[in-house]
Amino acid sequence: MRLAGLSILTSSIGLILAGHGSEFGSYKETVEELAAVIRKRSPFMIVKCGFMELSSPSIRDALSSAVEEGAEKLVVVPVLLAESRHTMQDIPRLLGMEKGENRGTLSFDGGDVQVAYCKPIGPDRRLAEIILDRASEALKDFGLWTTPEPTNDAGAEIFEDSLKTVRQLLAKDFERMDPHIIPIVERVVHATADPEYARLLVFSKDAIETGTEALRGGAEVVADVKMVGSGINARVIRGFGGRVLTYTEDERTIRLADRMKITRTAAAMQTAAEDGLDGDIVVIGNSPTAALAVADIVKRNVAKPALIIATPVGFVKAAESKDEVSMLAVPYIITRGVKGGSAVAVAILNALLKMAR
Repeated sequence: MRLAGLSILTSSIGLILAGHGSEFGSYKETVEELAAVIRKRSPFMIVKCGFMELSSPSIRDALSSAVEEGAEKLVVVPVLLAESRHTMQDIPRLLGMEKGENRGTLSFDGGDVQVAYCKPIGPDRRLAEIILDRASEALKDFGLWTTPEPTNDAGAEIFEDSLKTVRQLLAKDFERMDPHIIPIVERVVHATADPEYARLLVFSKDAIETGTEALRGGAEVVADVKMVGSGINARVIRGFGGRVLTYTEDERTIRLADRMKITRTAAAMQTAAEDGLDGDIVVIGNSPTAALAVADIVKRNVAKPALIIATPVGFVKAAESKDEVSMLAVPYIITRGVKGGSAVAVAILNALLKMAR
C-alpha cells in the first residue's frame, strides 16, 4: 500500500484508524497490522487504532494516546467499507461532531485539539484490485489461471516468430548454455535485437530458482524508475500476491535526496530498504547509483533481497555498479560492462514471471 502524494512536514499529526471491533481477536490484529504498514510506509509518525465496541482501545482512548505522544492535530479514518449509521452518526458523535460534519475540536488535558474526520473506504479501484487478487487465488486452487498466455493473438504470433529467429541466431550458443537460463537470454535478445547479450548476461548460482520461488511466494518487486516498473507484468505479480513498487516519487525519497545531495534513484533504494526489502526482488535497469545504493544496503546488512537484477546502462559507473552487485552474497542477474538498460531489466523479470507460472 502506498500513500502517494501525501506530504506531511511535521510529526505532530496523528492518524487514527477507527474500526468497529469484534469478539474475535483476529479482527483487532488485522487492523493493528494495517496500522503498522501505514506507520512504516507513510509520513505519519503517530498511528493508532481505536474501536467502537468489543475491542480495545476505544476510539477516545486512541485519540488520547495520540495526543499524549505529541499529536497536535488528529485525522480519523473509519476502517469501514461504506457509509452507514456508524460512519454518519456514531463515530462523528464520539468526535463531538454533528451528522455531516468533518471538522471539529476535542478537549484533552493538554488543551484543545483539531480533528479531521474522513470518509469510509468506499468503492475504490484499489480495493477492487484486492478483490480480484483474492478471486485469482481461488482460481489457482481450482487449477485455473486468470491471465493465460495468448494463443491466437497476432502480437503473440509475431513474438513467437521473433523467438524462432533468436533461436536460430544463437543455436550454437544455446548448445553450450545451461538450459535454465535460455528462456531469459531469448527474451533479452528479442527485446534488444542484440545477440551479444547471450554473452553479456551473468547469472549467479540459484538466481533463477530463487527468483521464481520468490515471485510465486508473493514477493514485492522494487524497480529503480517508473519506466522499468511500468514494463513489468504487474497483473501476474498481483496474481501471486505481490506488487510492483517504485519509490522515486515518495516524499521520503525526495527529502532524503535533497538532504544527502544524492540521486533520487539512490535515495529511492534507501527508502525501499526502510520499508523492508528482505525476500523481495530489486530490478534496476536505468540507474547505476541505484545499483550502488542497493549493494551498500546489502553490505551493511540493512536488508537482504531474494534477487537483484541489475542492468544499468552507461559509461559512468554502470559497469562498476554491476561489479559491486556481483560480489554480494545475494543471488543476482546482471549484464557485463556498459551495456544494459530498462528494456533488458524488464525482459529478465518478465521471463522469470513466465517461468514462475
